[in-house]
Amino acid sequence: MPKKADELGALEVKRLSEPGLHFVGGVAGLGLQITPSGSKSWVLRVMVGAKRRKMGLGGFPDVTLARARDLARLAREKIGGGVDPIDEKKAARRDLAASRAKDVTFRACAQQHIAAHRKSWKNEKHEGQWERTLEMYAYPVIGDMWVRDVRLEHVMQILEPIWHTKTETANRLRGRIETVLDSAATKGLRDGVNPARWKGNLATLLPARHKIAKTTHFRAVPVKELPSFYEALRSQEGMAARALELLILTNVRSHNVRHASWNEIDMKSKTWLIPGEDGEDSKQRMKAGVAHRVPLSPAAISLLKRVGETAGTDLIFPSPRKLVPLSDMAMSKLMKDMKANGVPHGFRSTFRDWTIEHTNFSREITERAMAHAVGDKTEAAYLRSDAFEKRRKLMDMWAAYCTTTPQAKGKVISIR
Repeated sequence: MPKKADELGALEVKRLSEPGLHFVGGVAGLGLQITPSGSKSWVLRVMVGAKRRKMGLGGFPDVTLARARDLARLAREKIGGGVDPIDEKKAARRDLAASRAKDVTFRACAQQHIAAHRKSWKNEKHEGQWERTLEMYAYPVIGDMWVRDVRLEHVMQILEPIWHTKTETANRLRGRIETVLDSAATKGLRDGVNPARWKGNLATLLPARHKIAKTTHFRAVPVKELPSFYEALRSQEGMAARALELLILTNVRSHNVRHASWNEIDMKSKTWLIPGEDGEDSKQRMKAGVAHRVPLSPAAISLLKRVGETAGTDLIFPSPRKLVPLSDMAMSKLMKDMKANGVPHGFRSTFRDWTIEHTNFSREITERAMAHAVGDKTEAAYLRSDAFEKRRKLMDMWAAYCTTTPQAKGKVISIR
Protein backbone atom coordinates (compact mmCIF):
# COMPACT_ATOMS: atom_id res chain seq x y z
CA MET A 1 0.00 0.00 0.00
CA PRO A 2 1.40 3.43 -0.91
CA LYS A 3 2.51 5.68 1.92
CA LYS A 4 -0.03 8.31 2.91
CA ALA A 5 1.10 11.87 2.28
CA ASP A 6 0.50 14.73 4.67
CA GLU A 7 -3.10 15.81 4.43
CA LEU A 8 -3.37 19.14 2.65
CA GLY A 9 -6.22 21.57 3.01
CA ALA A 10 -8.23 23.17 0.22
CA LEU A 11 -6.26 26.41 0.36
CA GLU A 12 -2.94 24.56 0.22
CA VAL A 13 -4.08 22.56 -2.77
CA LYS A 14 -5.19 25.73 -4.54
CA ARG A 15 -1.72 27.21 -4.07
CA LEU A 16 0.07 24.26 -5.67
CA SER A 17 1.61 25.38 -8.97
CA GLU A 18 4.82 23.45 -9.67
CA PRO A 19 4.43 20.94 -12.54
CA GLY A 20 4.32 17.30 -11.43
CA LEU A 21 2.24 15.01 -9.21
CA HIS A 22 1.50 16.33 -5.71
CA PHE A 23 0.02 13.86 -3.25
CA VAL A 24 -2.60 15.57 -1.07
CA GLY A 25 -3.24 12.95 1.60
CA GLY A 26 -6.55 11.85 3.07
CA VAL A 27 -6.63 8.82 0.75
CA ALA A 28 -3.53 6.82 -0.15
CA GLY A 29 -2.34 7.45 -3.70
CA LEU A 30 -4.48 10.55 -4.32
CA GLY A 31 -2.59 13.37 -6.02
CA LEU A 32 -3.01 16.54 -8.03
CA GLN A 33 -1.30 16.36 -11.43
CA ILE A 34 -0.06 19.74 -12.73
CA THR A 35 1.14 20.03 -16.33
CA PRO A 36 3.76 22.47 -17.58
CA SER A 37 0.94 24.55 -19.07
CA GLY A 38 -0.62 24.84 -15.61
CA SER A 39 -3.73 22.62 -16.03
CA LYS A 40 -4.61 20.57 -12.92
CA SER A 41 -6.36 17.21 -12.60
CA TRP A 42 -6.86 14.55 -9.94
CA VAL A 43 -5.06 11.21 -10.19
CA LEU A 44 -5.33 8.10 -8.02
CA ARG A 45 -2.47 5.64 -8.04
CA VAL A 46 -3.61 2.17 -7.01
CA MET A 47 -2.71 -1.50 -7.24
CA VAL A 48 -5.35 -3.58 -9.01
CA GLY A 49 -4.36 -7.17 -8.44
CA ALA A 50 -0.66 -7.26 -9.21
CA LYS A 51 -0.83 -4.33 -11.60
CA ARG A 52 -0.21 -0.68 -10.76
CA ARG A 53 -2.89 1.53 -12.31
CA LYS A 54 -3.41 5.28 -12.60
CA MET A 55 -7.01 6.47 -12.50
CA GLY A 56 -8.18 9.96 -13.46
CA LEU A 57 -10.81 11.50 -11.17
CA GLY A 58 -11.50 14.76 -13.02
CA GLY A 59 -10.10 18.24 -13.35
CA PHE A 60 -9.46 20.80 -10.64
CA PRO A 61 -11.16 23.01 -9.54
CA ASP A 62 -14.33 21.52 -11.12
CA VAL A 63 -13.74 18.50 -8.89
CA THR A 64 -13.02 19.86 -5.41
CA LEU A 65 -10.56 18.38 -2.95
CA ALA A 66 -13.38 16.91 -0.86
CA ARG A 67 -15.05 15.37 -3.93
CA ALA A 68 -11.73 13.93 -5.15
CA ARG A 69 -11.21 12.21 -1.77
CA ASP A 70 -14.75 10.77 -1.90
CA LEU A 71 -14.13 9.40 -5.41
CA ALA A 72 -10.77 7.97 -4.36
CA ARG A 73 -12.30 6.18 -1.34
CA LEU A 74 -15.08 4.76 -3.55
CA ALA A 75 -12.53 3.49 -6.07
CA ARG A 76 -10.53 1.78 -3.33
CA GLU A 77 -13.68 0.18 -1.94
CA LYS A 78 -14.45 -1.30 -5.37
CA ILE A 79 -10.92 -2.64 -5.68
CA GLY A 80 -11.30 -4.21 -2.27
CA GLY A 81 -14.48 -5.86 -3.53
CA GLY A 82 -12.71 -7.30 -6.59
CA VAL A 83 -13.86 -4.69 -9.11
CA ASP A 84 -11.46 -2.78 -11.35
CA PRO A 85 -12.90 0.78 -11.36
CA ILE A 86 -10.83 1.75 -14.40
CA ASP A 87 -12.22 -1.10 -16.53
CA GLU A 88 -15.65 -0.36 -15.13
CA LYS A 89 -15.33 3.25 -16.25
CA LYS A 90 -14.18 2.22 -19.73
CA ALA A 91 -17.13 -0.18 -20.03
CA ALA A 92 -19.52 2.62 -19.02
CA ARG A 93 -18.04 4.84 -21.72
CA ARG A 94 -18.45 2.09 -24.31
CA ASP A 95 -22.06 1.59 -23.25
CA LEU A 96 -22.68 5.32 -23.51
CA ALA A 97 -21.12 5.45 -26.97
CA ALA A 98 -23.23 2.47 -28.07
CA SER A 99 -26.32 4.15 -26.69
CA ARG A 100 -25.51 7.39 -28.50
CA ALA A 101 -25.06 5.43 -31.74
CA LYS A 102 -28.72 4.44 -31.39
CA ASP A 103 -29.79 8.05 -31.02
CA VAL A 104 -31.32 8.18 -34.50
CA THR A 105 -34.61 9.96 -35.11
CA PHE A 106 -37.57 8.45 -36.95
CA ARG A 107 -37.21 11.17 -39.59
CA ALA A 108 -33.55 10.23 -40.21
CA CYS A 109 -34.47 6.54 -40.51
CA ALA A 110 -37.25 7.33 -42.96
CA GLN A 111 -34.98 9.51 -45.09
CA GLN A 112 -32.32 6.77 -45.13
CA HIS A 113 -34.93 4.21 -46.23
CA ILE A 114 -36.22 6.45 -49.03
CA ALA A 115 -32.69 7.13 -50.25
CA ALA A 116 -31.84 3.40 -50.22
CA HIS A 117 -34.97 2.30 -52.09
CA ARG A 118 -35.87 5.16 -54.44
CA LYS A 119 -34.21 3.45 -57.43
CA SER A 120 -36.31 0.31 -56.95
CA TRP A 121 -39.63 2.17 -56.91
CA LYS A 122 -41.80 2.10 -60.01
CA ASN A 123 -41.86 5.81 -60.72
CA GLU A 124 -41.00 9.20 -59.30
CA LYS A 125 -44.49 9.63 -57.83
CA HIS A 126 -43.87 6.85 -55.32
CA GLU A 127 -41.02 8.71 -53.66
CA GLY A 128 -43.09 11.89 -53.51
CA GLN A 129 -46.02 10.03 -51.93
CA TRP A 130 -43.75 8.57 -49.27
CA GLU A 131 -42.27 11.95 -48.39
CA ARG A 132 -45.59 13.84 -48.42
CA THR A 133 -47.54 11.43 -46.21
CA LEU A 134 -44.75 11.14 -43.65
CA GLU A 135 -44.18 14.92 -43.65
CA MET A 136 -47.87 15.69 -43.23
CA TYR A 137 -48.93 13.06 -40.71
CA ALA A 138 -46.00 11.19 -39.10
CA TYR A 139 -43.21 13.73 -38.62
CA PRO A 140 -45.25 16.18 -36.49
CA VAL A 141 -45.73 13.38 -33.94
CA ILE A 142 -42.63 11.15 -34.15
CA GLY A 143 -40.27 12.83 -36.63
CA ASP A 144 -37.86 14.10 -33.98
CA MET A 145 -38.26 11.18 -31.57
CA TRP A 146 -35.53 8.57 -31.23
CA VAL A 147 -36.76 5.73 -33.40
CA ARG A 148 -36.25 3.33 -30.48
CA ASP A 149 -38.84 5.26 -28.45
CA VAL A 150 -41.74 5.08 -30.95
CA ARG A 151 -44.57 3.17 -29.29
CA LEU A 152 -48.12 2.06 -30.05
CA GLU A 153 -49.65 5.17 -28.53
CA HIS A 154 -47.67 7.35 -30.93
CA VAL A 155 -48.78 5.35 -33.98
CA MET A 156 -52.40 5.54 -32.82
CA GLN A 157 -52.03 9.31 -32.34
CA ILE A 158 -51.04 9.52 -36.02
CA LEU A 159 -53.61 7.14 -37.50
CA GLU A 160 -56.79 7.61 -35.46
CA PRO A 161 -57.65 11.13 -36.70
CA ILE A 162 -57.63 10.05 -40.36
CA TRP A 163 -58.49 6.34 -40.24
CA HIS A 164 -62.22 6.87 -40.91
CA THR A 165 -61.99 9.94 -43.12
CA LYS A 166 -58.89 9.20 -45.25
CA THR A 167 -58.77 5.45 -44.91
CA GLU A 168 -56.68 4.61 -47.96
CA THR A 169 -54.12 7.29 -47.15
CA ALA A 170 -54.03 6.19 -43.51
CA ASN A 171 -53.46 2.56 -44.46
CA ARG A 172 -50.59 3.43 -46.81
CA LEU A 173 -49.13 5.67 -44.11
CA ARG A 174 -49.36 2.81 -41.61
CA GLY A 175 -47.47 0.54 -44.00
CA ARG A 176 -44.76 3.13 -44.51
CA ILE A 177 -44.29 3.66 -40.78
CA GLU A 178 -44.14 -0.11 -40.30
CA THR A 179 -41.47 -0.40 -42.99
CA VAL A 180 -39.31 2.35 -41.47
CA LEU A 181 -39.55 0.77 -38.01
CA ASP A 182 -38.72 -2.68 -39.43
CA SER A 183 -35.68 -1.16 -41.11
CA ALA A 184 -34.62 0.43 -37.82
CA ALA A 185 -35.00 -2.90 -36.02
CA THR A 186 -32.85 -4.63 -38.62
CA LYS A 187 -30.14 -2.03 -37.98
CA GLY A 188 -30.34 -2.68 -34.25
CA LEU A 189 -31.85 0.74 -33.50
CA ARG A 190 -34.96 -0.59 -31.73
CA ASP A 191 -36.35 -3.72 -30.12
CA GLY A 192 -39.72 -5.31 -29.53
CA VAL A 193 -42.92 -5.64 -31.56
CA ASN A 194 -43.38 -3.18 -34.40
CA PRO A 195 -46.17 -0.86 -33.14
CA ALA A 196 -47.34 -0.17 -36.72
CA ARG A 197 -47.87 -3.84 -37.51
CA TRP A 198 -51.47 -4.63 -38.49
CA LYS A 199 -52.02 -8.32 -37.77
CA GLY A 200 -52.37 -9.09 -34.10
CA ASN A 201 -51.67 -5.48 -33.22
CA LEU A 202 -53.46 -2.52 -34.81
CA ALA A 203 -56.12 -4.89 -36.14
CA THR A 204 -57.42 -5.18 -32.57
CA LEU A 205 -57.72 -1.40 -32.22
CA LEU A 206 -58.83 -0.12 -35.65
CA PRO A 207 -61.56 -1.41 -38.01
CA ALA A 208 -60.37 -3.09 -41.20
CA ARG A 209 -60.20 -0.54 -43.99
CA HIS A 210 -62.42 -2.58 -46.35
CA LYS A 211 -65.22 -2.29 -43.79
CA ILE A 212 -65.20 1.49 -43.67
CA ALA A 213 -63.85 2.60 -47.06
CA LYS A 214 -65.69 2.23 -50.34
CA THR A 215 -63.67 0.91 -53.25
CA THR A 216 -63.18 3.62 -55.83
CA HIS A 217 -62.16 3.06 -59.42
CA PHE A 218 -60.63 5.38 -61.99
CA ARG A 219 -63.38 7.13 -63.91
CA ALA A 220 -63.45 5.76 -67.42
CA VAL A 221 -64.91 7.19 -70.62
CA PRO A 222 -67.77 4.82 -71.58
CA VAL A 223 -67.14 2.62 -74.60
CA LYS A 224 -69.95 4.19 -76.63
CA GLU A 225 -68.58 7.70 -76.01
CA LEU A 226 -65.00 6.88 -76.94
CA PRO A 227 -65.11 7.63 -80.71
CA SER A 228 -66.62 11.05 -80.02
CA PHE A 229 -64.02 11.80 -77.36
CA TYR A 230 -61.17 10.68 -79.61
CA GLU A 231 -62.40 12.86 -82.44
CA ALA A 232 -62.53 15.85 -80.07
CA LEU A 233 -59.07 14.99 -78.75
CA ARG A 234 -57.54 15.08 -82.23
CA SER A 235 -58.61 18.70 -82.55
CA GLN A 236 -56.69 19.66 -79.39
CA GLU A 237 -53.22 21.11 -79.76
CA GLY A 238 -50.08 20.36 -77.74
CA MET A 239 -47.91 17.44 -76.66
CA ALA A 240 -50.33 16.38 -73.92
CA ALA A 241 -53.06 15.77 -76.52
CA ARG A 242 -50.75 13.71 -78.75
CA ALA A 243 -49.46 11.73 -75.76
CA LEU A 244 -53.04 10.99 -74.69
CA GLU A 245 -53.82 9.79 -78.22
CA LEU A 246 -50.95 7.28 -78.06
CA LEU A 247 -51.99 6.21 -74.56
CA ILE A 248 -55.48 5.39 -75.85
CA LEU A 249 -54.31 3.62 -79.02
CA THR A 250 -51.70 1.46 -77.23
CA ASN A 251 -53.52 0.88 -73.93
CA VAL A 252 -50.40 1.49 -71.83
CA ARG A 253 -49.98 3.45 -68.60
CA SER A 254 -49.36 7.21 -68.47
CA HIS A 255 -45.82 6.78 -67.14
CA ASN A 256 -44.84 4.69 -70.16
CA VAL A 257 -46.13 7.26 -72.63
CA ARG A 258 -44.57 10.24 -70.88
CA HIS A 259 -41.15 8.55 -70.78
CA ALA A 260 -41.37 6.99 -74.26
CA SER A 261 -38.32 7.57 -76.44
CA TRP A 262 -37.69 7.14 -80.15
CA ASN A 263 -35.07 4.43 -79.57
CA GLU A 264 -37.89 2.21 -78.25
CA ILE A 265 -39.86 2.50 -81.48
CA ASP A 266 -39.26 0.23 -84.48
CA MET A 267 -41.23 1.74 -87.36
CA LYS A 268 -40.31 -1.10 -89.68
CA SER A 269 -41.78 -3.85 -87.49
CA LYS A 270 -44.41 -1.46 -86.09
CA THR A 271 -43.40 -2.32 -82.55
CA TRP A 272 -42.80 -0.36 -79.36
CA LEU A 273 -40.52 -2.13 -76.88
CA ILE A 274 -40.97 -0.68 -73.40
CA PRO A 275 -38.04 -1.68 -71.17
CA GLY A 276 -38.68 -3.09 -67.71
CA GLU A 277 -36.70 -0.21 -66.24
CA ASP A 278 -34.73 2.80 -67.40
CA GLY A 279 -31.04 2.12 -67.83
CA GLU A 280 -29.73 5.40 -66.40
CA ASP A 281 -31.56 5.67 -63.08
CA SER A 282 -33.04 2.15 -62.85
CA LYS A 283 -36.56 3.57 -62.45
CA GLN A 284 -39.15 0.98 -63.33
CA ARG A 285 -41.01 1.62 -66.58
CA MET A 286 -43.26 -1.42 -66.39
CA LYS A 287 -45.25 -2.21 -63.26
CA ALA A 288 -43.79 -5.71 -63.02
CA GLY A 289 -40.33 -4.57 -64.08
CA VAL A 290 -40.48 -6.79 -67.20
CA ALA A 291 -40.08 -5.49 -70.77
CA HIS A 292 -43.32 -5.28 -72.76
CA ARG A 293 -43.79 -5.36 -76.55
CA VAL A 294 -46.59 -3.17 -77.86
CA PRO A 295 -47.90 -3.69 -81.40
CA LEU A 296 -48.40 -0.34 -83.12
CA SER A 297 -51.55 -0.02 -85.20
CA PRO A 298 -51.61 1.99 -88.44
CA ALA A 299 -53.26 4.83 -86.47
CA ALA A 300 -50.45 4.78 -83.87
CA ILE A 301 -47.76 4.80 -86.58
CA SER A 302 -49.49 7.70 -88.31
CA LEU A 303 -49.66 9.61 -85.02
CA LEU A 304 -45.93 9.10 -84.33
CA LYS A 305 -45.06 10.35 -87.80
CA ARG A 306 -47.14 13.47 -87.23
CA VAL A 307 -45.46 14.15 -83.90
CA GLY A 308 -41.93 13.79 -85.27
CA GLU A 309 -38.68 14.16 -83.35
CA THR A 310 -37.80 17.12 -81.13
CA ALA A 311 -34.30 18.56 -81.38
CA GLY A 312 -32.14 18.02 -78.33
CA THR A 313 -34.01 15.05 -76.87
CA ASP A 314 -34.92 11.47 -77.69
CA LEU A 315 -38.23 11.80 -75.84
CA ILE A 316 -41.27 11.47 -78.05
CA PHE A 317 -43.42 13.74 -75.89
CA PRO A 318 -41.12 16.21 -74.12
CA SER A 319 -42.46 19.00 -71.94
CA PRO A 320 -42.97 22.14 -74.05
CA ARG A 321 -40.86 24.23 -71.65
CA LYS A 322 -37.99 21.85 -70.94
CA LEU A 323 -36.59 18.77 -72.65
CA VAL A 324 -37.92 16.50 -69.90
CA PRO A 325 -40.91 14.12 -69.77
CA LEU A 326 -44.36 15.63 -69.61
CA SER A 327 -45.75 16.25 -66.14
CA ASP A 328 -47.84 13.40 -64.75
CA MET A 329 -50.72 15.91 -64.54
CA ALA A 330 -50.54 17.12 -68.16
CA MET A 331 -52.96 14.58 -69.64
CA SER A 332 -55.24 14.70 -66.58
CA LYS A 333 -55.53 18.47 -66.86
CA LEU A 334 -56.26 18.18 -70.58
CA MET A 335 -59.15 15.79 -69.95
CA LYS A 336 -60.45 18.04 -67.18
CA ASP A 337 -60.34 21.05 -69.50
CA MET A 338 -62.21 19.02 -72.13
CA LYS A 339 -64.82 18.16 -69.47
CA ALA A 340 -64.24 14.49 -70.25
CA ASN A 341 -66.15 11.80 -68.43
CA GLY A 342 -63.02 10.04 -67.17
CA VAL A 343 -59.28 10.18 -66.41
CA PRO A 344 -56.29 8.92 -68.44
CA HIS A 345 -55.84 5.66 -66.52
CA GLY A 346 -59.54 4.94 -67.00
CA PHE A 347 -58.98 4.16 -70.70
CA ARG A 348 -57.61 0.78 -69.64
CA SER A 349 -61.04 0.01 -68.19
CA THR A 350 -62.67 1.31 -71.35
CA PHE A 351 -60.46 -1.03 -73.37
CA ARG A 352 -61.35 -4.01 -71.19
CA ASP A 353 -65.07 -3.25 -71.46
CA TRP A 354 -64.73 -2.93 -75.24
CA THR A 355 -63.04 -6.32 -75.58
CA ILE A 356 -65.88 -7.94 -73.62
CA GLU A 357 -68.71 -6.16 -75.39
CA HIS A 358 -67.34 -5.96 -78.94
CA THR A 359 -64.97 -8.88 -79.48
CA ASN A 360 -64.56 -12.58 -78.84
CA PHE A 361 -60.87 -12.40 -77.92
CA SER A 362 -59.95 -14.58 -74.96
CA ARG A 363 -59.29 -13.12 -71.54
CA GLU A 364 -55.63 -14.22 -71.79
CA ILE A 365 -55.08 -12.12 -74.92
CA THR A 366 -56.74 -9.11 -73.31
CA GLU A 367 -54.63 -9.47 -70.18
CA ARG A 368 -51.46 -9.76 -72.25
CA ALA A 369 -52.44 -6.60 -74.13
CA MET A 370 -52.71 -4.82 -70.78
CA ALA A 371 -49.31 -6.19 -69.66
CA HIS A 372 -50.98 -8.09 -66.83
CA ALA A 373 -49.63 -11.37 -65.48
CA VAL A 374 -51.76 -14.30 -66.64
CA GLY A 375 -52.65 -17.00 -64.11
CA ASP A 376 -50.48 -18.13 -61.21
CA LYS A 377 -46.72 -18.76 -61.33
CA THR A 378 -47.16 -22.33 -62.53
CA GLU A 379 -49.44 -21.31 -65.40
CA ALA A 380 -47.17 -18.41 -66.31
CA ALA A 381 -44.20 -20.77 -66.56
CA TYR A 382 -45.92 -22.63 -69.41
CA LEU A 383 -47.15 -19.50 -71.20
CA ARG A 384 -43.84 -18.54 -72.77
CA SER A 385 -45.38 -16.72 -75.77
CA ASP A 386 -46.61 -13.15 -75.45
CA ALA A 387 -49.24 -13.86 -78.17
CA PHE A 388 -47.88 -10.88 -80.06
CA GLU A 389 -49.57 -11.45 -83.43
CA LYS A 390 -52.96 -12.03 -81.82
CA ARG A 391 -52.45 -8.91 -79.77
CA ARG A 392 -51.61 -6.99 -82.94
CA LYS A 393 -54.97 -7.95 -84.44
CA LEU A 394 -56.70 -6.91 -81.24
CA MET A 395 -54.93 -3.54 -81.08
CA ASP A 396 -55.56 -2.83 -84.78
CA MET A 397 -59.27 -3.39 -84.16
CA TRP A 398 -59.20 -1.23 -81.03
CA ALA A 399 -57.53 1.61 -82.92
CA ALA A 400 -60.08 1.25 -85.72
CA TYR A 401 -62.88 1.58 -83.16
CA CYS A 402 -61.28 4.61 -81.48
CA THR A 403 -60.88 6.42 -84.80
CA THR A 404 -64.31 5.50 -86.14
CA THR A 405 -66.51 8.49 -86.86
CA PRO A 406 -69.13 8.84 -84.11
CA GLN A 407 -71.99 8.09 -86.48
CA ALA A 408 -70.56 4.63 -87.18
CA LYS A 409 -69.81 3.67 -83.57
CA GLY A 410 -71.35 0.68 -81.85
CA LYS A 411 -70.41 -1.98 -84.39
CA VAL A 412 -69.77 -5.35 -82.77
CA ILE A 413 -66.68 -7.13 -84.13
CA SER A 414 -66.79 -10.88 -83.99
CA ILE A 415 -63.56 -12.88 -83.98
CA ARG A 416 -63.70 -16.50 -84.96
